[in-house]
Amino acid sequence: MTRAQSSTTQQMLPTSSALLAKLHRVSFPTIGHYLEEGFVDPAIRSLLSDVRVVGRALTVRIADADAVAMNHALNALTPGDVLIVDMGGDAVHASVGAVTSCGALAAGAVGIVVDGVVTDIVELRQGGLPVFARGTSILTTKRHDGDNSAINVPVMVGGVSVNPGDIVLADDNGVLVLTPDGAADVVDLALASDAAEPETLARLRAGEPLADVLYMGGTTSRS
Repeated sequence: MTRAQSSTTQQMLPTSSALLAKLHRVSFPTIGHYLEEGFVDPAIRSLLSDVRVVGRALTVRIADADAVAMNHALNALTPGDVLIVDMGGDAVHASVGAVTSCGALAAGAVGIVVDGVVTDIVELRQGGLPVFARGTSILTTKRHDGDNSAINVPVMVGGVSVNPGDIVLADDNGVLVLTPDGAADVVDLALASDAAEPETLARLRAGEPLADVLYMGGTTSRS
């Protein structure tokens, strides 16, 4: 298995603690009001309930159902990472199970996102590490130890290009991947929108006319 050292350097670039703190506070769907790119295919969903993930992408591209590649990826994880798994279109071999999830959690990972399937769903839910995938399978990867897999390289997951060190935001609604700069550009707008939402909800519950509360376009007043 190969490893791209230049991408490893990119993954290690620090992300502002202030930015991460803001991202921990923001509602991820609110960001969807402002962006169109970076949203992972909604078929990749959380397999646990009531989860929320903010972390840095540690990427792995797994070829030929190679289980050994995943072990290298686990060994490269650092606290705060989200393991991003590109299965290259393989939708039948599970690359993540009880041992993988436990290993990732022990390394300090805050989540796993797989463009493919996983296994050991009961154990994954008991383990508590957020896992996002297209579904489950009892067919698993094998100890091939091939040369076509790689870690810390650009990958494609759910139609989104993910680079090592990108910001991963994920919850029960779905998964969003942003560059650190992209996250910094949108987070304050989203936080401001979040701050205004309670008043909007209160006015609706109080029975105010929808046209007075909601933006109707044109010259209509906007809350």
